[in-house]
Amino acid sequence: MKYPSLVPPSACRTPIRLTLYADELSENGAPVVTFTYEGRCNYQDSAARVYTDDKHYIQLSGKALFTGDLCPDMEEIAHGEAEIFGETRTVYRGAKARNPDGSVNYTQIEWM
Repeated sequence: MKYPSLVPPSACRTPIRLTLYADELSENGAPVVTFTYEGRCNYQDSAARVYTDDKHYIQLSGKALFTGDLCPDMEEIAHGEAEIFGETRTVYRGAKARNPDGSVNYTQIEWM
């Protein structure tokens, strides 16, 4: 059975440069790059007002949605960097949304 794509390629219009890292570090202590991507995504952003004891600040976060399995060689997406609109953001979460048959429908990357 063919499942519909929840993030069609026509919805991916925002340019992005994405670098994902492995969990281990290299010999010199730097993160090991396991995946790089330069292309287009469906970009969604949000903002929240966070109050601390003495002041408040605006916390920006966002997510990028990609059609299909963006990085099939990676089982889990834990951390990396995303450059979008000229700003570099730290990736802290990734998810692969699966169809009932186990295939990946879309990939979601989140950052702060």
